[in-house]
Amino acid sequence: MFFWHVPAPNEAMLISGSKRQTQDTQFRIVTGHGSLVLPVKQKVRMLSLALREATIVEDCVTQQGIRLTVRAVCVFKVGDDAVSIANAARRFLSEQEQMEELVGRIFAGHLRSIIGGLTVEQIIRERSRVAQEVMAGSHGEMEKLGIVVDALQIQEIEDSTGYIDNLAAPHVAAVASQARIAQAKADQEATEREQQAAALKAEYERDTAIKRAGFLAETEQSRARAAQAGPLAEARASQDVIEEQTALAQRRAALAAQQLEAEVRRPADAEAYRQRTLAEAARDRVKFEADGSAYGERTLAQAQADANTARADSLRGGNQELIAANRIVENLPTLADAAARGMSGADLTVLNGSDGVNQMAAGIVSQGLAILHSLQHSTGPHGDGEATPAPRFPERT
Repeated sequence: MFFWHVPAPNEAMLISGSKRQTQDTQFRIVTGHGSLVLPVKQKVRMLSLALREATIVEDCVTQQGIRLTVRAVCVFKVGDDAVSIANAARRFLSEQEQMEELVGRIFAGHLRSIIGGLTVEQIIRERSRVAQEVMAGSHGEMEKLGIVVDALQIQEIEDSTGYIDNLAAPHVAAVASQARIAQAKADQEATEREQQAAALKAEYERDTAIKRAGFLAETEQSRARAAQAGPLAEARASQDVIEEQTALAQRRAALAAQQLEAEVRRPADAEAYRQRTLAEAARDRVKFEADGSAYGERTLAQAQADANTARADSLRGGNQELIAANRIVENLPTLADAAARGMSGADLTVLNGSDGVNQMAAGIVSQGLAILHSLQHSTGPHGDGEATPAPRFPERT
């Protein structure tokens, strides 16, 4: 409706001309809800309850007589209660835009008063204390003005005399020294770490180079083996062929040696043995013929002598058997001589030389004498059965 007014949440609506008044005020305070305002009879104004900020820049003199420029910020607002709103409305309703400046001046006066009782060191170290004392000193005045201070902060302290700088110089120098020492240590540590990193990098590069060289060597070796694989295989094949040819040549040589042994050496040895045997046999035959002739002559002479003796004995006794034996004895030299000539002309091979020849001749003569002896033993002289001793021939040794 046209006559119905509602204040904003951060505003207080002040209605003057109304008969309903609170706390002995000449106006009615409405917050948080609307109200009917009668035209002509009533007048409505709005008072801001929003947060405000006042900047304070003030030259102050400390207890030591040192001039300082202090910058501070004050955050404030009109109180939410009816008394604070009424007090603020009476003082600032028509000058709400200048409220920050007015509050700033009030706080500046209290700030100069508080700083004048403190030293520079206290102000620097105890800024919160300074702010609390300023707020406490201005509390009564702010309450009368209907102002509630939310915060007061000292932002900066400027010293045109250089006292603060000189005061901080030892600390600055110590801090700078410590900073340089720390920086030197940091640089040293950084240098050491860089050196370690460089050493690790160099070691890594060395190991990498060694490994790379090893890989390249293995690669080259593999390539060389691959390149030599063909010639090596050919060489091995040639070697195998040579070995097979060598073995074949050895087998052929062995076969040739066996053939030489079988076809040449053994027949040559056999022929040499045959020729040697034939030579020995011829030698023995000549010796046998000579020995046989001599033995035959001796035997013939002995046989003739014995035969003559036996013949004489037989004729004296009239023994016919002995006469027959005498015939045999008479022919015995002829038989022995024929046997000797037969053996001398025979193509015989006597293995035991002259001993064998003598044994053969002696065997023939002995057989003839044995016949004669048996005849003499069976008849005996004069028929008395006494054996006539057989003729003895000399033994051939």
